[in-house]
Amino acid sequence: MLWFIGLGVSGFKSIPNEALDVLSKADIVYLEQFTSPISKSDLTKIKNATKGEFKPAKRWLVEDGKEILKNSKKKKVALLSYGDPYIATTHIELRARAIEEKIKTYSIHAASSLTSMIGECGLHFYKVGRIATIMSEMQLTTPYYVIYKNIIEGNHTVLLLEYNQNKDFFLEPNDALKGLLETEKGQIRNVISTSTYVIVASRIGFKDQSIISGKISSLKKIDFGKPPHTIIIPGRMHFTESDALKMFGQCIDEPIDNSDKVKKISKQMMEKYVPMVRDALKEVEPMYKGQKEYKVILENAELYVQDAEKFLEDGQDEVAILSIGYADGLVDALRLAKGLDPKM
Repeated sequence: MLWFIGLGVSGFKSIPNEALDVLSKADIVYLEQFTSPISKSDLTKIKNATKGEFKPAKRWLVEDGKEILKNSKKKKVALLSYGDPYIATTHIELRARAIEEKIKTYSIHAASSLTSMIGECGLHFYKVGRIATIMSEMQLTTPYYVIYKNIIEGNHTVLLLEYNQNKDFFLEPNDALKGLLETEKGQIRNVISTSTYVIVASRIGFKDQSIISGKISSLKKIDFGKPPHTIIIPGRMHFTESDALKMFGQCIDEPIDNSDKVKKISKQMMEKYVPMVRDALKEVEPMYKGQKEYKVILENAELYVQDAEKFLEDGQDEVAILSIGYADGLVDALRLAKGLDPKM
């Protein structure tokens, strides 16, 4: 038998009574800490509540799963983790393997730091988009585009910061924000800037939790205190969210809408190529004055430009890009026919 038990977000005191009963009856209790640390005092309390064998479980042991599954076939085993047990995909995969091996599984859910954090910040949970993780030794292109796509849709982005249990390392919020600003220099999509509004939520569920928000430029020198920290980059905030954020936490700057500054890549491309193609058309039209056989090509090029603008307005972004591409191709052909460089 294998129990998956969530510890909640407030340490030992948030463990459900049902879970304490399981701990007192289990033969082996594994405590997983790779998603978030557990204080020494809470660790001692959990250990004292365990009547059977108590084993701290490192990440590799849970991901490998063989020892846990082997013991679960003949003994009562419990796997404890911070928050809710199924926020971690590793646990879902382990449960699926257990069921395949005919091992009975049970679940005891608890509050998750993700859901708790959104509520503590006063944000609407249904507006949370895809979640991303920022690692200290990895490129931030993926988190960058997660933020971009979420903001375009008006959604909020939760950024989990690296925690390395073996090295007792937490990525600082300022280092993560610095990395995103550096990524912007390479991507140039105007997603992240020093004026981007950011929320830093720290130690949610504990007595010393803090929620500090403001523009990146205002947060540069802030000491956010003890980890763990999470960054939230809000998208389009409802006025009730802005009001709640100001009451629930410390707002260094007035909350602003990040989505007002970010444009779809298709719109950015159209803003660049439509004027460029129109300027090129004006340049080549005099060169073909009076040549009826080329008139239809010039007309089609202009129609493709108009179609591209209409398709973009109607939300048909891909067709809009195709249309401006056709227009650009026709103009390039006309330039080549006159011996001109099509890229000039």
